[in-house]
Amino acid sequence: MSILGLIPARGGSKGIPRKNVLPMAGKPLIAWTIEAALAAGNIDRVVVTTDDAEIAEVASQHGADVPFLRPADLARDETPGIDPVLHAIDALPGYDIVVLLQPTSPLRTAADIDAAAAMARTGTGVVSVTEAPHAGWIFEMNAGGALDIGAAPPPTRRQDMPTRYALNGAIYVADTKELRESRSFLLPGAIGYVMPAERSVDIDGPLDWRLAELLLADRGG
Repeated sequence: MSILGLIPARGGSKGIPRKNVLPMAGKPLIAWTIEAALAAGNIDRVVVTTDDAEIAEVASQHGADVPFLRPADLARDETPGIDPVLHAIDALPGYDIVVLLQPTSPLRTAADIDAAAAMARTGTGVVSVTEAPHAGWIFEMNAGGALDIGAAPPPTRRQDMPTRYALNGAIYVADTKELRESRSFLLPGAIGYVMPAERSVDIDGPLDWRLAELLLADRGG
């Protein structure tokens, strides 16, 4: 089966403006994802989908293919995340599986990508997850500030809590035909590829950025 590695990177990021091309531990943020994808043995082609000429140039310099610039209507704040993916697989037919790799997960490795892609060769979708800390102590809060604790009290010890997992945003894998039909990577029966917390940082703000830089420096880049 042929596998497309797809990296979405629009130019209008809000939390950290221009984050995809800002230097992260010595190289543009997007370069960490491109290099991991290129090093993964299961990926046949690494493509960046972007609306931004500078991002396209940086991506090309680091070895990714940028066969088109995404239309502006697929790069708005309100654009559903699945729409650029569907646009890309329609523009690049012939791939059995698509592996979506967001550049905001710079600590994900080539080994992670290969392992998740291998799990999907059975035809089942795969999403990367990490253990959710203190899941038993998470509550909704109403408009008045009261917590919805419910009838049963929460566990008093961390060891007594059930293990739950949260999406970490690093890897999404799906059959391209199934993805077109469902318009979602989160299908019933999707397999969770578990990643440790130190490779699951998803950069949304300055604190995430600083943490990712420290962890990259800690592992030597």
